[in-house]
Amino acid sequence: MTKAVSSKFVLGIALALCGSQAWAGMYQHGTVVRMRMVDCLPMHHGFVSMMSGGPAGPVTTEVCPEYTLVSERVVFVIVGKSSDQLIPLADVVDFRFNKNELAMRPDDARHESKFSIKEMILRSDWEMIQKHLMEQMANPSRDTNVALQTRE
Repeated sequence: MTKAVSSKFVLGIALALCGSQAWAGMYQHGTVVRMRMVDCLPMHHGFVSMMSGGPAGPVTTEVCPEYTLVSERVVFVIVGKSSDQLIPLADVVDFRFNKNELAMRPDDARHESKFSIKEMILRSDWEMIQKHLMEQMANPSRDTNVALQTRE
């Protein structure tokens, strides 16, 4: 009987350790490289209201933080659901996908904050675009701004 109890005990401890490792493995790491305040994204609960011709949800003038989060392979543009979801720049954060949202946990936070995913791009493509923008800013050419050209 003690052998059966001890094997169940060992099996239970092994499963608990594997389960905690799987939970910890769900998180990815990323760095917040940009933040700006934008209009909050509309709620998606107003389908019936929108189909009847009314507004899709309550119209607010609240602004929400928009972050650019750079992970190992993907760059995310995410938007908070309220103006108090502030995360410092250059912070390394843990994040995971939770349904259609990105759940983020900064290093010192006890709870996750949920953000709507606005855009996603491969990091290699994002870096190429950033490099192109930096080159354009360093060497602006006259022919790229057609609006300022004069007729001759």
